[in-house]
Amino acid sequence: MNVHSREIDRTPDRDDAEQALELLRRWAETVSEAERATLDPGLDALLPERPSGDYPAFSRAYPHDFEADAAYKATMPDLQNGPASLIRGANRPIQHVGISNFRLPIRFHTRDNGDLTLESSVTGTVSLEAEKKGINMSRIMRSFYAHAERTFSFEVIEAALESYKSDLESFDARILMRFSFPMRMRSLRSGLDGFQYYDFALELVEQGGTVKKIMHMDYVYSSTCPCSLELSEHARRERGQLATPHSQRSVARISVVLDRAASCLWFEDLIEICRAAVPTETQVMVKREDEQAFAELNAAHPIFVEDAARLFCEALERDPRIGDFRVIASHQESLHSHDAVSVLTEGDTFATESLDPKLFPSLIHRG
Repeated sequence: MNVHSREIDRTPDRDDAEQALELLRRWAETVSEAERATLDPGLDALLPERPSGDYPAFSRAYPHDFEADAAYKATMPDLQNGPASLIRGANRPIQHVGISNFRLPIRFHTRDNGDLTLESSVTGTVSLEAEKKGINMSRIMRSFYAHAERTFSFEVIEAALESYKSDLESFDARILMRFSFPMRMRSLRSGLDGFQYYDFALELVEQGGTVKKIMHMDYVYSSTCPCSLELSEHARRERGQLATPHSQRSVARISVVLDRAASCLWFEDLIEICRAAVPTETQVMVKREDEQAFAELNAAHPIFVEDAARLFCEALERDPRIGDFRVIASHQESLHSHDAVSVLTEGDTFATESLDPKLFPSLIHRG
């Protein structure tokens, strides 16, 4: 007669399974691989730290003494520069491919203060033919470093551009360097001075054998609304009611193509061109007499965003060193919940039918 205990007949629960698994794992750790296989080949899965089957055991220690010689490097795969058969997607040329925000210190010539070393952000791109898989991005940086020790100018940027265009076997190329340029600015009445910082970018574009040198600068100023000024004066005059016109911090992004045959347009020159066109530049050092003077200066130069674009345009047209140009102005309203903006272009370089959707938000000055 068979006798079955209640303990054996019951269905095992999760606790039973966990105990059995732990027991099985402990047993698997103490026996040989062959003995585990006689019970169940799948038991190796319980030992994740041990390689299963004939899978090789890799070293987990960093090889400090290993050197990659020429023979070893010749064996390394290079998928980015592989054959056209590796291309994914449409078999089309790419107008620009490269790097953005590659940062390094660069020395610049200035008009008034000798040379300055400034942290610069570099964007470098080249064109890519349809039958080429890709480019070696590090070559752009290496080409740039090869020229970065020299005092920088557009000529040295051009040398870097030619180097990496040659290295990457490309026809068209572009380099853009962004940096913040310091210039001493004197207060309006107190005699104090401090550094104003201007966001500049130098751009060199070679396309179809034609080279263009372009300078970009953000100029930050105060704009007092002419309409608001007149309405405030009307309230004072007609009703004896104190009122103040609204004004706001404003930004103009000035982009100019430099005449390669003309004399140098210094950073300071472009700043002074903008300051002469719209003199209500924001201030660095301010005491009470300066604040009062700034209020008077704004009242003397009330300005709509349309006025700003045309005033900058008028000043740029007068300088023979400047060819095509673009003025983008953004008055970041203190009255409205939106900004007032304008774009004025001269020549073909900046003519476009479409605007970058984030163009105007990029003009917000964050200090």
